Amino acid sequence: MRLAKYLSHCGVCSRRQASRLIEAAEVTVNGHPANHIDHVTEADHILVSGQLVEGPAPKQLYMYHKPVGIDCKLRPDDPSSLSHYLPPGERVYPIGRLDKDSHGLLLLTNDGELCNRLIHPKHHQEKEYRVVVDRPFDAQFCDRMSAGVPVDGVITQACRVEPVAADTFTIVLRQGLNRQIRKMARYCGYRVVDLYRVRIANLKLDPQVLPAGHFQPIAMTELKLEEEEK
Repeated sequence: MRLAKYLSHCGVCSRRQASRLIEAAEVTVNGHPANHIDHVTEADHILVSGQLVEGPAPKQLYMYHKPVGIDCKLRPDDPSSLSHYLPPGERVYPIGRLDKDSHGLLLLTNDGELCNRLIHPKHHQEKEYRVVVDRPFDAQFCDRMSAGVPVDGVITQACRVEPVAADTFTIVLRQGLNRQIRKMARYCGYRVVDLYRVRIANLKLDPQVLPAGHFQPIAMTELKLEEEEK
């Protein structure tokens, strides 16, 4: 199996992050610096940042209610990093990210293939957010947001935008551009003051069941993903 795929299969990180670690010379195979084209098996001695990779682990999936102020980058030297708030004893990582200033549903896993299916652009899984902006908006704002606006040199995909209050709307995206909703709103002349992720695919966050800062394990079978469009 290709090294990056094997690392994701073992729950070390996503395949994309594994490629970054290989590029950064953080991975060795049998005492030698790893290469992207390396093929490995469980018999190989693989170290990632000096830690031994012990082979495939049982697949885990958690729902986490991320509070504002937690950074999804896994940096042990940063007190605000998500690495300090992961389930104890489990080697899991976030599927995608939420901005440090955003809150709501985050999925944690050690299944690199599942991570790829959720975040890769070609799979287009829905993510729903509740957004509060700095002043009341009109119907034209919702129409403009839903039709697509320029963000980082590209036009965002059409999406669903529904008003729920004078300054609050829900938006359902199938994209994951960096700080996409904030940039979309800014282009339309508004500033996001609160961004809360409500749902990923069919999994919806209930704050009465899962308060901010808490996580809960869920069965892999509870997550229902839409099939890739042919």
